[in-house]
Amino acid sequence: MAETTHSAQTLETIDEINALRVSPAAHLTEEMATATEAGGRVVGLRERAFTVQIGLRCTPGTDSADALESALGISLPREVGEVTGDSAGLHAIWLSPDEFLAVDVSRQQRPGETLVAEAALEGLPGQAVDLSANRTIIELSGSKACEVLEKSVRADLHPRAFGVGTAIVTQLGPVPVILHHAADLEYRVYPRASFADFTVRWLLDGMAEFVADGGAANVDDSASGVVGSPAAEEGTG
Repeated sequence: MAETTHSAQTLETIDEINALRVSPAAHLTEEMATATEAGGRVVGLRERAFTVQIGLRCTPGTDSADALESALGISLPREVGEVTGDSAGLHAIWLSPDEFLAVDVSRQQRPGETLVAEAALEGLPGQAVDLSANRTIIELSGSKACEVLEKSVRADLHPRAFGVGTAIVTQLGPVPVILHHAADLEYRVYPRASFADFTVRWLLDGMAEFVADGGAANVDDSASGVVGSPAAEEGTG
């Protein structure tokens, strides 16, 4: 994805602002680190904060889609579950026949992320919206990561149905999420920012049986008891 060019002074200001930003799951960083250390290579959890996330609307095969693909430098997915591009960098996730999420996990979001895409769509139907603050990414990894997810995701997560490079819109317990099988033994969960706390605590609770003795995840009673579960009534956008 072509990045917007900023002056040195602007970049300095952006960096100063970034230093003040607090991610949706920042207050649980220590709990995630403790559980990850106790889990060794079996299971780990971390937040990928402030990643670039651009919502795209267009119909594949049209001039609008061609313009966005040229601006982004990647093709758009054409079918359910498909992810195009580089899962370690810029990639696009299929959400619906005319809705996609472009994600770049190699860097943090900055102002003006959509300017290039918006310029490419000038005079054409379609949309490019910066959704970087809409969701955060909670990354679950390790040999038991899939088992943790299978406790509360109703979708079939067997590699035959949900292999590396696949992403779906589903629910983690009561929370609507995007779930991306990004790499071998690595899954990315995209809850809305307001559900980040609940999602992390839910996953920590699911990890507890796999961590080493004495290193159980710090999950308070309200989380492990799933009190006040959020309603799962949101759409994919």
